[in-house]
Amino acid sequence: MTAQPLSTPFSFDTEFDASGVVVQASAFRPAKRTYAPTEVEALVARARAEARDAALAESASVQAMALSTIAQTLAAAVPSLAQVAQAHREQSADLALAAARLVAAAALDRFPAGPLQAALEALAQEIDASPRLVIRTGQLDDASRARVEQQCADAGFSGVVAFREEPGLPAASFQLEWADGRAQFDAEAAFVRIGEALQSALAAEAGHSESLTPAASLEGRP
Repeated sequence: MTAQPLSTPFSFDTEFDASGVVVQASAFRPAKRTYAPTEVEALVARARAEARDAALAESASVQAMALSTIAQTLAAAVPSLAQVAQAHREQSADLALAAARLVAAAALDRFPAGPLQAALEALAQEIDASPRLVIRTGQLDDASRARVEQQCADAGFSGVVAFREEPGLPAASFQLEWADGRAQFDAEAAFVRIGEALQSALAAEAGHSESLTPAASLEGRP
């Protein structure tokens, strides 16, 4: 096998005819070694523009990556935020219920006959024709009993009002018995029912709570 030369020492790529006219010009063009000042300024301006475009593209890429990371972090935090919001609702509800219970307890201690009077007003038409009304309460003083009897009379009840003291009943609790029915009120049981209803409402709200996911993604924003 004949070895090929590593370089061509001479290349005559310009062809002439017999009369000396160039038939094929050489394709060789020597590299330009010198530039005019205007050419240098143009080259520098183009290099600056290319560098600026490259820096802006890199900055936009970094910004897009950062926004994507933020969006992923927020999406991952949504379940925890929902749990915190639900816990805040439950704690606020418990605090409100405890405050309401304290206020109600103070009001019932000061006006123990208040619930009884409200019940008699609501049941006036039902007990009107009854010959006898039995009122079982924990403790009512004579003044409170007199007000209850006067209220029954003002409502048109002409039967007998009989008070029965029940030491086991909590304060402001009572039981009413008349010929066609009965009614009762237990303050402690009422607070228990209110608490149960509140917990049921919170559980239902937790199952249908609004999503905390942002309406629009952060990706692609400037």
